[in-house]
Amino acid sequence: MDLLRIIHTDFTLTVESTHFGDRWLKGERNLGTKKLVSTYRWGDGVEKVMMIQDNAEREIAKDLPGEPAVFFEQTDYSVWVDFNDKLVKDARFDSPRKDVNERFSWKESKQLLAGFLNYGNEIGRADMPICYTIGGVQKRFVLSYDVISAKLDYHSDWKIIIRDIEAEYRMLSLDYLKRTYHGIKEEQGESYDIIWWNIFGSLQAQFLRACHNIIDRPRHRLKSIETYKRADQIRHFTPTLEQEFAEHRTEEQHLYRVEEQQNTYNTPENRFLKHALLTVQKRYALLATRVLQQENNNLGESKKVEISSTRDELNRLSRHPFFRTVGPFDGIKQESLILQKDVNYSKVFRIFTILQKSFSLNDGLYRMETKDIATLYEIWCFIQVEKVVKDLTGIEPEQHSRTEMSGLFSYSLGKGEHSKIIFKKDDVTLAELVYNPRHSDKDDIRGIGNMESLTVPQKPDIVLQLTKDDLQEGMKLTYLFDAKYRLEKTSDGDVPPDDAINQMHRYRDAIYFNSKHHDEKIKKEVIGGYILFPGDMGEALRFRRSIDEVNIGAFPMRPDHQQHELLTAFIADLLRKKAVDIVEQVIPQKGTTLEVKIRVLIGVVKPDNPQYAHFQDGTATYYYSGDTFPTTIPLDGIDYFAPYISGKGIRDLYEVVRVHTDTKAKGETDDKLRITFDLKYVRPLHPDHKKIEAPFIQYTYIDTTLDQLTQILR
Repeated sequence: MDLLRIIHTDFTLTVESTHFGDRWLKGERNLGTKKLVSTYRWGDGVEKVMMIQDNAEREIAKDLPGEPAVFFEQTDYSVWVDFNDKLVKDARFDSPRKDVNERFSWKESKQLLAGFLNYGNEIGRADMPICYTIGGVQKRFVLSYDVISAKLDYHSDWKIIIRDIEAEYRMLSLDYLKRTYHGIKEEQGESYDIIWWNIFGSLQAQFLRACHNIIDRPRHRLKSIETYKRADQIRHFTPTLEQEFAEHRTEEQHLYRVEEQQNTYNTPENRFLKHALLTVQKRYALLATRVLQQENNNLGESKKVEISSTRDELNRLSRHPFFRTVGPFDGIKQESLILQKDVNYSKVFRIFTILQKSFSLNDGLYRMETKDIATLYEIWCFIQVEKVVKDLTGIEPEQHSRTEMSGLFSYSLGKGEHSKIIFKKDDVTLAELVYNPRHSDKDDIRGIGNMESLTVPQKPDIVLQLTKDDLQEGMKLTYLFDAKYRLEKTSDGDVPPDDAINQMHRYRDAIYFNSKHHDEKIKKEVIGGYILFPGDMGEALRFRRSIDEVNIGAFPMRPDHQQHELLTAFIADLLRKKAVDIVEQVIPQKGTTLEVKIRVLIGVVKPDNPQYAHFQDGTATYYYSGDTFPTTIPLDGIDYFAPYISGKGIRDLYEVVRVHTDTKAKGETDDKLRITFDLKYVRPLHPDHKKIEAPFIQYTYIDTTLDQLTQILR
């Protein structure tokens, strides 16, 4: 269906899309019609611009906010440029990106330029540049418009996402050679390469023209030059010179000291011009080389020519003979009216000042490209999970993740261990948050600790690990989150796609804990997996119910009103629950019984025990039972040993490393059968020894659970 028609003096431009209706209805359902708006801008020669809606045409205005949007993300558009004059030559789509230009073809015999556009997940302002030659004159027409999202409000949600990311990771939102751009405004701070390159690209024509104008007609000033001359070479005698001449009139070779006024170009303004030009030339040459030598360069040919010619022109200007008489720049020591008022000097001064500044992603005069919205959404979700944990625990993270150079100019958030955020309280780790780890059996892959996948690499977006001590000290429970900007339409509305939910099941089954000890088997690591998606509360209810049943589901995450409620309540519940309660809810394999109660054997240690002193100071390495160990207590599956010191009670917890039987225990000479427990100290269960009242402790040995014992010792 036709969507837009531009009537130009030289051509008629038509934009059409087959799936536009579905995209519009999706945006209308998610956001409302008032949010699906754009501002259009076009060059000279346009007679009128017509928008086709509901099979009716209406004319739209230039630079008027609030016109209905035509261009959406992930939508195919056909573009037809039908020229009126039969003498048009070399018509082309003139984007900086080669792949976009290659989607257009010029049929000179039909005077038709045709192609298609799809902006993927890139939203923002976009240009449609058309170049052509008519009557030997090259012309360029540009149509500008907004590419918006049908899932998030481009005019408000996008700004919130950018604000939150930039507040945590400066310049992480920026990218290079994208199909859309955004307005930015200057502020104080560091001038990053990507900002410098984009800003100078928009100002380079003005800068070069101003430099040419100054060099052609530079400012100069008169300067007094001291010299010595004979009397016949002096044109004007001052009273002092007349008196000196009277004294030496008979000496024809006598030299008289005189001062003459000469023009000089070695002025503060020209020294500044030389400094600015050399600085810009060096930085541009460095960045241009980096851009042009980049592997798999996607630059269009016209853009490559422009970069090369600009670099050559800056090199030529910086070596101009004019600067041979201009000294080094030593700073601006006082205000200069020339730098403020002169048309060309002031322009160079203003552009150079702009290039030294930093910029913020806010509505402004200059253009800057950002990462696609799917990548931004993923980073934003990581930041939001961090904020939820921070707000619930009241703890400032001790270690913050960092950004890493990932392309020509752009940065990405560190992955795996490089992005770990740790929440500690009293030197005890409560939670850890990690972005984008990749789990594999390869040593060069950055994962987390002993988590790994033994088949194919797994790379969840966000990993949350909570530390619980009630089952065993330092036990970590792992939860995975994946941010999915892509949605799927169902009868329930827009929901995460099936393959995203299936991926959560795959993560849980594919990622294991491997202690790397040859005598220990690998264990399941992930408790649950959850999708974070830009939906609303109603659509997420069935996925929230599935979390309660199988610990796989989804949470809505949008920048607008109260979209974090479900996720916040869920993480708060995880922080509050004990490990034993969480693990008990894990669904066991059919045919097996899941037993999560940790067995603890309580044994009385009397003063005649060889290890009695070691048990009191926590250094015991074994415990033997004597010949009275009850046959009703099974030896298999005893996890811990808690010594009951005679007359004192219980304080410490030991791990049972090994259980074995001997006819002769350590230090004994008879042949009675004894059971020996090899022990390893774990931690204290109580600050001091605590007695257990009868009837609980009425035998030499008690077989109990760690949870029950912990409750009794409180």
